[in-house]
This record gives sequence, C-alpha cells and structure tokens, in this order.
Amino acid sequence: MHLDGLLASLPAPLDISAAEVAAARSRDLVLVVLDDDPTGTQSVADLPVLTRWEAEDLDWALAQDAPAVYVLTNSRSLDEQQAAERNLEVVDVALAAAERAGKRVSFVSRGDSTLRGHFPLETDVLRDAIAARGEAPRLTMLIPAFPDAGRITVDSIHYWVVDGEATPVGETAFAQDATFGYRSSDLRDWVAEKTEGRIARDEVAALTIDVIRAGTDAVASFLRGLAPGTVVAVDVVDEHDMRQVALALHALDREGIDALLRIGPPYVRAHIGQEIAAPDTAGDIAAQHERGGLVVVGSHVPLTTAQLEALRADRPGTATVELDVRSLIDDRREAHLTEQADAVARAIASGTVIVHTSRELVTGRDGAESLEIARRVSAGLVELVARVLELAPPRFVIAKGGITSSDVATEALRIRRARVVGPMLPGIVSLWQPQSGPAEGIPFVVFAGNVGDTDSLARVVRTLGD
Repeated sequence: MHLDGLLASLPAPLDISAAEVAAARSRDLVLVVLDDDPTGTQSVADLPVLTRWEAEDLDWALAQDAPAVYVLTNSRSLDEQQAAERNLEVVDVALAAAERAGKRVSFVSRGDSTLRGHFPLETDVLRDAIAARGEAPRLTMLIPAFPDAGRITVDSIHYWVVDGEATPVGETAFAQDATFGYRSSDLRDWVAEKTEGRIARDEVAALTIDVIRAGTDAVASFLRGLAPGTVVAVDVVDEHDMRQVALALHALDREGIDALLRIGPPYVRAHIGQEIAAPDTAGDIAAQHERGGLVVVGSHVPLTTAQLEALRADRPGTATVELDVRSLIDDRREAHLTEQADAVARAIASGTVIVHTSRELVTGRDGAESLEIARRVSAGLVELVARVLELAPPRFVIAKGGITSSDVATEALRIRRARVVGPMLPGIVSLWQPQSGPAEGIPFVVFAGNVGDTDSLARVVRTLGD
C-alpha cells in the first residue's frame, strides 16, 4: 500500500514541541533503559550509556543528572534464561542506586522496531521484579514505531515503509528471523502469537491515531479506563504522536499510575522531551589516531549487504578483509583470525579498512543453534577487532549490526561507560564517545543492520574521514 493512501483518512497531524513534553515530566524520575542491543541509542543525544551495571556504574550514570540512562544488556544475543537473569540484575542494581541518589526510576525495555527480541519475556520479568518491590506497573505500553527509519503503526498494524510503499512488517525479511521470527503484523495478533495465547488478541488495547490526535485528556482517559495489566498497542506515524502519548503518560504519572514501556529506539527521545538532534558533523568528532578507520560489518540483513556494496563502490581503493564464516566455526578459526588481523593492521596504516563476514548466512537446525552460530561468528569479529586495537589502534570504529555492535563495544573495545554524542544520520546511527577503557579517544559508531538507505554507510564513513 502506498503511504499516502494509508494516511489519507487519519486526523490532522499534531504540533507538540519537545519543550512542552520536557516541562511536563517529573524531574526526580529517571528512565533506566534496558537496551537489548546498542542500536537503541541511535535516536538520542548527550545521555550516559553503560555496558556494565555494577553499583559504581549506576552511581556514575545517575550522577550525570540526565533524564534517561541506557544500560546495554545485549539480551537479544542471549537465550531466555540468560536474558531473564540479566534483566533482574539490572533492576536490582538500579533500584539500589536510585535509593542512594534520592531519585525515582522507571524501567524501559527497548526492543527492535521490527519486532525481534525477547517479548513477552523481558516485560514479564521487569513487571514481576517491580511488583516484588512494590506495586506493579498498571499498563504495558507497546510502542515499536521508528518513523525515522520507516517503521510506523496505523490501526495497530506495524509497517515498514520504503520509497513510499508501506509493507506490513510480518511480510518482510525481518519476520523470517531464524531466532525471533513471527507471522503477525497487527500488534494485537503479534502479542497473542508471542504469548502463545496467554494474552488474547481482544485483551490487547488499541491506542489508535484518532484517540492520540484528540489530545492529552483523550489519551489519558483512554489509558485510565483500562484494566490493570493491560498491554496497549500504540499507533505512531510521527514524532508528535509519540510526544502526545508521552504527555498523557506524564499526566498519569502525577496521579501515581505507572506504565512499563516496551519501545523502539525513538520513543525515549519523545518521552523525555529531547529535540531531534541534528546529525553530527566532522567538527563534532575528536579522534586521537591518524590511521584509517575500521568498519566492522556483521549484520546479514539484505539492507546491510546493499550498504556494504555501496561503500565499496564509493571508496574503490578501500582495503577489504573478509572473515570466512565457516572458518570461524570450525578448527581453522585461530589461524584464520591471526592471518586476517595482521592484514587489517597492515592496511589501516594507510586508510580505512572494511572487515566483514562472508555473506553466506549459516543457520542451525533450530533457533537456539542458529543463535549459537551467530555468537561464534560475532566472537570472531570481536577477537579480530581486539587484536587490531593492540596492533594498530584505528582512527574510529564503526560496528554494523546489533549483536556485532554490542560485542565490539563491550568485548573488543572494552567500553564500560560512554556518552552518546548524537546521531550520525537524522534520527539513526549513534556516535558514542567512550569514557573508559583502551578505546577512550576512539569514536565508536553503532550502526543497526536494518536502518538507513543504500548509501548510508558510505555517508557515515565520509563524515568520519580517514
């Protein structure tokens, strides 16, 4: 369906400023965003992000006096038990840190805008953990929309928009994910599918555009009337729709009505009343090394492959080193990594180097085995980056793909704390400035596998320069 036809019958768009939302939020409340991979920071700016969650890490983050703190759990790369345990760990440490800081915290589960990830596991775990320490959140808000990247929700149906054509997300390649695949595009059906019928379609409340665009009172009244424990599927077409939902949730917060958020990347920005940041420019980027940069590509979605090809075409002289996926998962692994790390270290002395896995997608017999293969491949990329960091520290590092970004940040670059500088492209692709570890002074770019257009990766590399 063409986007114009989809939107034609909707009420007129809203005009709500970020400042209005910022003024409405409670100053003692901090969002603790449990981010299931590091790409969730791509829509925000000037916020702290943690890849570890010891007490001192949360104390540092809350001391930044920021309205939101990101904690990278990387749970999308974990099995269900590990993901549950990690979520609980963060809740325990964050609540203790909030008490020390004299602040309230509200937990946010950041998931993928194309509906992949541990749902309902993560919201169930968070809800139960919060309830064990007090009162459970009254509602669970499901807001996966990411308009900057072409993901919108209309009449509860979640769409992927490309070149003006809106495709129900259940009909896209994302729904065929080997680990987190699904069939449904209607968020009500999707909740029923993912909960295996525990929550029926008719039990999911649909907060539609006509209610949202009727104003704060209409949204607050709708939400106030729902039964405790209700999952709410939220329509979103643009930033103003999200800001309107945020205004209503801030009003309910003042009444003591709390909501647990399961969101895509941009909603945090809307909820805290942050302006849409202008893309970072070369002048915003401070690098301490004169070598070339390192572009690490792990994602296998078709868009990433197209972006990789466009980068090569844009920079035909750029050295490219390929890691063979099958060599990374058999007994050739060590020799292959040594050879390729040495090749990168030599090439980076004279310019940027692209490192990518072979484009063959190797999957297992089931979701669990496919996830284990993905982990081993990502671990190979991580080991190569760690070796390069010792041999020849690059000017910058770009990590392409969610799991890849997380593993490169935490294991290869050993980033424990960072500041999100802002987006490299409008609303997408996040620039971090590491605040600790061997990568301090090396700009790190988190680039999701499923965002941007064909030339986006090439544009980011051009901005960072050699």
